[in-house]
Amino acid sequence: MAAQQARTCDVAVIGAGTAGIIAEKRARAAGAGTLLIDATFSGGTCADVGCMPSKLLIAAADVAFGVSEAECFGITATPRIDGAAVMQRLRRHRDRFVQGVRNGFSRLPEGTCLRGCARFTGDETLELDDGTRIRARATVVATGSEPAVPKPFQALGARVLTNRNLFDLPDLPESVGVIGAGAVGIELAQALARLGVRVEVFDAGRTLAGLPEGVSAELCRILSREFAIHQETEPRAEPDGEGLRLTWEGGSARFDRLLVAAGRPPQLDALDLEKAGLDLDGKGIPRFDPQTLQCGEQPVFIAGDANHERPLLHEAADEGAIAGENAARFPDLAKLKRPVPMAITFCRPDAAVIGTLPKEGDGLVTGCADYARQGRARVMGRAQGICEIYAERDGGRLRGAALCAPGGEHLAHELAWAISCGLSASEMLDLPFYHPTLEEGLKPALRQICELAATSQGQRAGGDILPGDQC
Repeated sequence: MAAQQARTCDVAVIGAGTAGIIAEKRARAAGAGTLLIDATFSGGTCADVGCMPSKLLIAAADVAFGVSEAECFGITATPRIDGAAVMQRLRRHRDRFVQGVRNGFSRLPEGTCLRGCARFTGDETLELDDGTRIRARATVVATGSEPAVPKPFQALGARVLTNRNLFDLPDLPESVGVIGAGAVGIELAQALARLGVRVEVFDAGRTLAGLPEGVSAELCRILSREFAIHQETEPRAEPDGEGLRLTWEGGSARFDRLLVAAGRPPQLDALDLEKAGLDLDGKGIPRFDPQTLQCGEQPVFIAGDANHERPLLHEAADEGAIAGENAARFPDLAKLKRPVPMAITFCRPDAAVIGTLPKEGDGLVTGCADYARQGRARVMGRAQGICEIYAERDGGRLRGAALCAPGGEHLAHELAWAISCGLSASEMLDLPFYHPTLEEGLKPALRQICELAATSQGQRAGGDILPGDQC
């Protein structure tokens, strides 16, 4: 019987999301015998309830907004939004993405996948909820994260939405209150608003989407044209018929649903990590080496959202690879070469934080580009937003950036690559910028850095004002 089974392997991976899938693959490629353990094998957060369905909703919102704004181009059009059809298309494509991931599980060597919830009984032993016992030479914890629903909102029951159930709605609600102005909250709030849903956002903090204050203030100003944003506000919630009512200092409003986007803590509670001899911090997360992902001295590694270091898919993929490899070659460990941090929020305009943000006394200088005056942005009817670039005063080497600007997801990559290559503002100005593009809108910020750092402005920099800066 399953309850009497005992399995052995070189590497056990707990969690079949992005980090876990890649960890198992990398460990197996290194010659290890592997087991991949998951309760559902649902296909992971990204395809099922995260990156892809949210972008499908945003894509529909972009089309609706484009139609509604067509008049500024001399085109008369009025969008008719069929909420049920929007959600049907979303799920149809979402399910294809999910099935693609699930198909990968069937291609793994027979016996690799074990369905169940695992917990540690020692640093080299696990037990599943069906009683199956596993002895592994090393283990990778890649259990991901779950949306948090703070206690004041739990009594609202089915009125509460998270990214776990939003995309399964049969139709769009008429009104949604949103708790949380991080990336998830802002993206989904704007998408819903552009699809005709009355939306208001509430956040206890002062900034949006992890941006520094100046860029956040500009993004808030832009987004507030489309929906209300209440910062430094913690509303009270109570049922109101089939909906709910939010009350805060100076206001009250009724909504059909409440979307809670108040963070995603790691899923670690059921693992009995203490029995593996792991040292936990105040939030119950194992203390680990961010370069090797090893937890203490134990043969346990933690990757992806489970360690809460950089809870983003591309980071989870990198961490899964190094965790899987190190688990297979334990105790001979390799170190993870971390990429330049980059976080993008897919609102309109896109927002992003790249590299290092300035702190008092760190010697960084700031150059700023204003996209309200940028030529290509004006042509596209998207002239709004700013980009701040941060660089060393001595030499002008780029260290970081923050932006809310049209085409920001692409600008963020350009800046991340420049920072990764160690380029200075002057060296970046010597690279080709085509005209007319959104990319050349960065040049005023780069020139400001050259002036503040007292360095050459690059042979290609030209005069003070070029057509790409403002037309």
